[in-house]
Amino acid sequence: MDYHISFQNPNTHYLMIKATFVAKSVNQEILLPNWRPGRYQIQNFAKRIRSISAIDENGDHIGIKKLTKSSWQLTNQPGSVTITYQYYAFEMDAGNSWLDDEQLYVNFINCCIYTKESLNEHCLVNFDLPEHYEIASGLKRVEGNKLFAEDYYRLVDSPMFASACLRKISYSVKGYSFVIWIKGDLPKTDEEVIKDFSRFTALQIDVMGEFPCPEYHFLIQCLPYKHYHGVEHWNSTVITIGPSQALADRDRYKDFLGVSSHELFHTWNVIRLRPKEMTPYDFQSENYHQTGFVTEGVTTYYGDLFLVRSDVFSLDEYLQELNKLLKRHYENEGRTNLSVAKSSFDLWLDGYERGIPGRKVSIYNEGALAALILDLMIRAKFNNDKSLDDVMRLMWLKHGKDQSGYTFLDYQSAAESVYEESLDEYFKKIISGSEPLEDYLSGLMSKFGLNFSLSASERVEERVFGFRLSEDTISDIASRSPAYEKLSIGDKLVTINGTSFKKEPFDPKPIKLEIDRYGRSLEVDLVPSKINYFSIYQVSKENNTNGKSLEMLHGWLQN
Repeated sequence: MDYHISFQNPNTHYLMIKATFVAKSVNQEILLPNWRPGRYQIQNFAKRIRSISAIDENGDHIGIKKLTKSSWQLTNQPGSVTITYQYYAFEMDAGNSWLDDEQLYVNFINCCIYTKESLNEHCLVNFDLPEHYEIASGLKRVEGNKLFAEDYYRLVDSPMFASACLRKISYSVKGYSFVIWIKGDLPKTDEEVIKDFSRFTALQIDVMGEFPCPEYHFLIQCLPYKHYHGVEHWNSTVITIGPSQALADRDRYKDFLGVSSHELFHTWNVIRLRPKEMTPYDFQSENYHQTGFVTEGVTTYYGDLFLVRSDVFSLDEYLQELNKLLKRHYENEGRTNLSVAKSSFDLWLDGYERGIPGRKVSIYNEGALAALILDLMIRAKFNNDKSLDDVMRLMWLKHGKDQSGYTFLDYQSAAESVYEESLDEYFKKIISGSEPLEDYLSGLMSKFGLNFSLSASERVEERVFGFRLSEDTISDIASRSPAYEKLSIGDKLVTINGTSFKKEPFDPKPIKLEIDRYGRSLEVDLVPSKINYFSIYQVSKENNTNGKSLEMLHGWLQN
């Protein structure tokens, strides 16, 4: 399949795309993906296509009929066919495409049609670009502005940037080449970036034993507004982050390092070490799987862990990130209702939305905590001589290196092989169940010199009445709390004890609330409870860590 991509007025954000291929059958069917790897959600890219038409090798028009939302049928005879259409490229995140007067950024999976017969055939993409534009991509540049992919799967797993203002930073680790392409402003020197990136890159390669590709590209969009997103690819990643000026500060720069480490580890975990249900990808339909706790959870855990183990993060900075995971866990009552395995299956339903109250958990957050528990269990049993590292290396060698794919039971088998005994209870309670994580973490953390203690909410309305506010609106209610029977999510506070609500601190004493419930005025009396609601567990370093626990802590977090 050969593609030609051009544009006339970049401010319209429309790409002109021509796809030429040899139709091998009469009435050829052509398709566009409905979703993209890295986001397990139907996204319907065809909604951004307009003015599609087709001609044969003689330039004669061919009839084209819409079959489904993302497929068309031609009235052709076998032979060369060219499909022409326009694609609206005007969504800036790490998984979509963007055209403006400064750059062309394409995720080919958004906009490149295919046929079932051409999935494994070579692809060539030729761009019409301004002379001063430079191309950044993990794809091979064959000549001029032409990029080559060995098949459609590789094409749509290899995004590109083209611009006259790309900053390029290169570094090498253990014989592998890495290039960081930056569109926008990153207020860090090349030396600062290379120092941090080379450290976590080297550690990841050490842990996994090899790097899967000789060259890797970080494609970074540093945006002037708040943003945070990353998507993994075959030998590259796209990261969109902002505001760019905030990257001068440690907190936002930590976020940048965290997502970069996370996406790099995906080069092994999910790009090649992939659930069997996605081997190969079916771009038209949902690829249901229960192992999101591995693909995203393990990767989320390792993203920050590699940073502290490579001295990019301090111990305190790592514990801050770990406490964020714990805070999200304990603030979500979905942890008592839907397991991380079932939440993985439901990614295709509502995995990227908050969802209805208390229904589900995040595979990223809960999967990371599940990985933490398994890692500490193995380390505690074998005095840090074994760890989750061994599980992931084994998974890589058995199911990733040859891209054969793995099942839920394959992962459990690998974990048990390293642990040297059954892990049925862990998988039943933590992965497929909704047992309290503190039952595991409270005992494990102490072995590694860390306190694991319950921290009550500082906000009175959360702690004693059991409701959380977003400005003046009830956003969350704790089960069986004083607010549970009387308030509703969406209620707006008007007065407290007859005084206008001004977001002032509540007092832990009986109160009378006037609320606006979708136009109805109601009065509600609440009596404070002696039970604390919205409490969360947090970790901190013990003041008097003994020699053994300090040794275990260093073995875990200081490699």
